This record gives sequence, C-alpha cells and structure tokens, in this order.
Amino acid sequence: MKIVLASSEAVPWSKTGGLADVSAALPKALAALGHDVTLILPHYSAVSAARGATPPADCAGPEIDVQVGDTRLTARLLILPAESPAHPTVILVDQPELFDRQGMYVDPETGKDYPDNCRRFVFFSRAVMETCLKLQLDPDVLHVNDWQTGLIPALLQAEYRWKPGFSNTASVITLHNLAFHGSFWHFDMPLTGLDWHYFNYRQMEAWGNLNLLKTGIVFSDHITTVSPTYAAEIQTAEFGCGLHPVLVEHSSRLTGILNGIDPEVWNPETDPALAQNYSVETVHQGKPACRRQLQQKLGLNQTAEVPLFSMISRLTDQKGVDLLCECLDEALKLDMQLAVLGTGDRELEAALVAATRQYSGRVAVVIGYDEELAHQIEAGADIFLMPSRFEPCGLNQMYSQRYGTVPIVRSVGGLADSVVDASPNALEDGTATGLVFSDYSSEALLSQIRRAVRLYHDRERWHQLMDAGMRKDFSWTRSAREYQTVYEKAIAAR
Repeated sequence: MKIVLASSEAVPWSKTGGLADVSAALPKALAALGHDVTLILPHYSAVSAARGATPPADCAGPEIDVQVGDTRLTARLLILPAESPAHPTVILVDQPELFDRQGMYVDPETGKDYPDNCRRFVFFSRAVMETCLKLQLDPDVLHVNDWQTGLIPALLQAEYRWKPGFSNTASVITLHNLAFHGSFWHFDMPLTGLDWHYFNYRQMEAWGNLNLLKTGIVFSDHITTVSPTYAAEIQTAEFGCGLHPVLVEHSSRLTGILNGIDPEVWNPETDPALAQNYSVETVHQGKPACRRQLQQKLGLNQTAEVPLFSMISRLTDQKGVDLLCECLDEALKLDMQLAVLGTGDRELEAALVAATRQYSGRVAVVIGYDEELAHQIEAGADIFLMPSRFEPCGLNQMYSQRYGTVPIVRSVGGLADSVVDASPNALEDGTATGLVFSDYSSEALLSQIRRAVRLYHDRERWHQLMDAGMRKDFSWTRSAREYQTVYEKAIAAR
C-alpha cells in the first residue's frame, strides 16, 4: 500500500505536542509492516536548527509551484530517503517566506497566532498535493492530521481526483485535539482556491467562518481519533468543541485508535539520557540512580525516603495545571517532592515558580522544554501527574508506565483507555498500573496524591504497580495494524 502522511510537525524536525511524536512514530510502524510510506512536513528551518535537526546539504530536490489565492509561490522539496525498507521517506517543504520563523504557529514575541496562518497552511496543503504529482507518489491513502492539513481531503475531492495518480486515492483524517479548529474569517475562503459554493454549513463553514478542521472531517473517507474513549467523547457537547453535531452525523466512519509510543526513543533499557539503564527485572536497582541524577540536576533534596511527583506538560488549564496549583500547599504538607517541566500560561508558570521559592529543595520547576530532561524526569520520578480536563490520547502516561513511574490520571480520553486504577480487585489480579479519578476538582486531585503517598509506602503493592505498567504493550505495531484496517475500509469506500 502506498501511504502519504501529511503533518504540520514531527520529531526531530519540529514539535509543539504529541502530534509530532505520533507523526514520527506511525510512519515508521507502517513502513515496518511493509507499506511504502512518505511523510511530508513543512520545513521550519529556524525551529529545526534550534532542535539540532538541520537536513543534510545533499537532500535538495525539485521545486514546486503552488497557487494560493491570487499568488503563486515556489517551494523547494528537501527529500530524505528512507534509511531502510522499515523507515519512511521524509519530504520537507521549504518555503522560507512562510515557514522560516522562530515559532511554528505562534509568534513567540507576541504570544499570538501568526495572522497569515490560513495562508501558510493552505499553501502547505496544496504543496502536499503538488508534491504527490511532481514525484509521482500515486498514493493509495492520503493520511492528514488536524486542521493544518484539513483542506487536503477537500482538494482531493474537488480538484485533484481527475489528475494523474489520484483516481483511487482515499483520504483519512486524524483528529489529535478537537480544541483547535483552524477557524478563519470567511474572506480567507478564496485562499483555498475552491469555489464559494463549498462555503456552506454542511461542508467548510462553521459559525460564519472558514473551518479547516470541519472541512477535513466532512470530505475525508474515514475519520480517526487518538483513543476509543475520545472518539465517543467528541460526539457530545462537553467534549465536541462545537463540532459534535458534525461528528455524530459522520460517526459511521469514525474510529478511535489509541496511540502508541516509539520503543526506540522511550526505552529505559537503552535511553542514553539516564544515569543507569534498567528493565522490568532491574528497575528497583536502576531507578534509584536515575532519581539521584534528577534530584541533583534540579536542586532537590537528596533523599530516597519520600515519593517524587512529576509533571511534564503544557502549563494550561486543559492539562489540569490549575488543579495542581490550587492544591499544592495542602499537598506539600505531605512528605513529598515535585518536579515540573513545561511552558504555557504565564499565571500558572508564575504560581509554580513561586512555589520553588517557598518550598526550596522540595519543588523544582523548569519553564521551557528540554527533551533530555523529560526522559530523566520519567525515569527519576516515582509518580506522574496528568489530571487533564480533557485528553484526546496523551503519551506521557504511557511513557511513565514504560519507565516504572506510576501515573495519576483523570478518567478522560486516552487516559481512561491506557491506565488501570489501583482498585482492590485490580491490585488483587495484578492489572493495576496507576491511580484514576473522575471529578475535575483540586479536592479530587489532592485525594489521589494522598492515596499515592500511602501506596508508595506499601512497597510490595507499589512494586506491583510499577512492574504491571512496565509490562504493558504500548508499541506502535498494535496501533499501526488498526490504521491499516482503517485504510483498507477507506479504500473500499472509494
């Protein structure tokens, strides 16, 4: 099967969230199943350089011309051939005017979205189609992700269906986070190059605006989202972010597939960032060394007697950081430590940083993102906090279990699908891997923190939780097989 995946970010080239991890790992897993896979990304040259991921000098390929509204833009394709048959080909679309910026979607100087984001990602969507034509990729499936590539299924149906290589192409869109719509004022519609008759409430319009996520949902042959629970949640008013009627209407072609994790990147047995590597058999020897490394690096008190809680997250209300800030003083009356890594809402950042001054040696906060430190936190911490308001899938709760770090999660989206609560029955049968709660409140979170501290001091039960989590299969092979089934359905529907 020839599969072209289009995404606005993927590690190591670019990253703002879990989309980048998925966009890197899924193509590899599909290629390992024997498919011919190409991943197409924008080339954010400044962002890639800052991440140490500059493409090699000899990767320059042909140019493509792309019409956006009344402007014709030229881009260079940077082609990185597959390292082996079990890896995808990666193509970076290099258009400096649109993508050579310090931020990917948001101007870091103003903290606001770039005002030409619609133009930028209409360009990228059309560039994907022109790349397929130029390189004769002839895809069986075009797999797009979130609003940034939501125009592609519409372009396929309305404009490219009769061009070479697209007559039997099926389209699949994955919704990673329904909170981001790609909603732009209606006068941006001409940028798409599609006729105004598509701007109606059943296709590309929502609340008077051009909505690129809705466009992808309506025009695609199949819709996936990143966990079975989230697939059900987004068909409700609470989680549907205003698009739930559209998703209910198209529910017959909606599938929830739980994301996996990349075992080459997130593996405590081989992770180069760790002070000592370990497996499920040696975790109780290796993890203490990682804990000491983390405490020393963050300036926390060097002690092995108290549980070390952690959080790696965008610091926003969506991630439940407001709940942590509300209950932090009460939580720290317990004998515990806390390490936080992330960036986001300025008020939440300030509240967490203030706690480091009040609780010196017990609370450490790093504002920003540091990939190496993220690995060290997963390995060195005992407990991972993920009390999200909503969470389409989440990856850190899977990383945590892989590293023997017990997650505390709220029962939403992929968190509900990937963590088994330490109920008496689950502890008895050995399936428990974490602590799960339902109410979105600081009192509920505080209750779980207290529960975790009690369990931590019951070493037999705690080791059982760690071991069960480390033995779970979160590999992408499982998820990739489910995507393969979806692709087959989409092709059959075509």
